[in-house]
Amino acid sequence: MPDGLTFVLVHGAWHGGWCWVRVADILRAEGHRVFTPTCTGLGERAHLLSGRITLDTFVRDVAGTIVAEELSDVVLVGHSFGGLAISGVAEQMPERLRHLVYLDALIAEPGRAPFDGLPPEVVAARRRAAEDSSGGLSLPPPPAAAFGVLDPADAAWVERRLTPHPLSTYESTLPIRGPVGNGLPRTYVDCTAPSYPTLDRVKAWVRGQPGWGWRDLTTGHDAMVSAPGPLADLLVELGRT
Repeated sequence: MPDGLTFVLVHGAWHGGWCWVRVADILRAEGHRVFTPTCTGLGERAHLLSGRITLDTFVRDVAGTIVAEELSDVVLVGHSFGGLAISGVAEQMPERLRHLVYLDALIAEPGRAPFDGLPPEVVAARRRAAEDSSGGLSLPPPPAAAFGVLDPADAAWVERRLTPHPLSTYESTLPIRGPVGNGLPRTYVDCTAPSYPTLDRVKAWVRGQPGWGWRDLTTGHDAMVSAPGPLADLLVELGRT
């Protein structure tokens, strides 16, 4: 299709490029190009897990895909933890990007670490879980219900694919000078049913910033699993604005 869009879909913590398969199938059937990179240490790249992985590593993973595939005019989507990577890519190569979509995403300000924006009790619980499960190397995956995946078959599909997430990425700082989004067109998509309370602070911050679009999606945090059709439609709509 001559009017097809180009999407790069970035997964969140514990996930991998695999989580986008339903959305990617829909978008490709409509004539769009879709790329779903997996960040270092996760998914099919879990064998690369180490304490040296940082947010900059994730930014390089996504930027490397865009460069290697010679992509331009990209609708860059970051889900949950993936929102941090797309912020880094937006600073490195804004000329290649069309629209940034922060899908129920975690956001950190320049020079801040992801843990800085999370509730203290969440940070403490995650540090304890990492220490207990791996001596502090990684965070063990939570149950799929934590991501709003309530259908038993979907939950089983997600849980058998989740992998431990490198704790070091939560402690490293976002490698940008700012501002978040680098002045590009950008939209925050709030998944509301059920909402993901860990992101309440982030969403309040976005609400107070100029230049951000805002959309609600009536599904759980893992929208690509629980509502792939509505999500695909929304991504196309945003990509064409």
